Amino acid sequence: QVQLVESGGGLVQTGDSLRLSCIASGRTRSITGMGWFRQTPGKEREFVAGIRHNDGSMYYEDSVKGRFTMSRDNAKNTVFLQMNSLKAEDTGVYSCAAADSAWFNVYSYRAYDYWGQGTQVTVSS
Repeated sequence: QVQLVESGGGLVQTGDSLRLSCIASGRTRSITGMGWFRQTPGKEREFVAGIRHNDGSMYYEDSVKGRFTMSRDNAKNTVFLQMNSLKAEDTGVYSCAAADSAWFNVYSYRAYDYWGQGTQVTVSS
């Protein structure tokens, strides 16, 4: 099993920045990739960013490209999501997820096996 704990959410204004962190514990060697997803009331989880561990490939949802950056610290089993130039539409509960399959669809929340509890990000205009 893998446990994920996010932190770093909060209430900010349009144009501000936030940095989310996700610490993995447990069977971390089984993780083949990680992702960040956002959810708002009444909507499915929306892909924000992801990484495949085998080659370090990064993936971003179009609306966050150029503003959000995902990174990782392997020694600390931690991934980050640096969010700059935040907009009101970035508001939501951000969750990190981990996959343990050899291949997985990085964009689909159904492909991930483990989830954190989520952290609220609210961007006020």
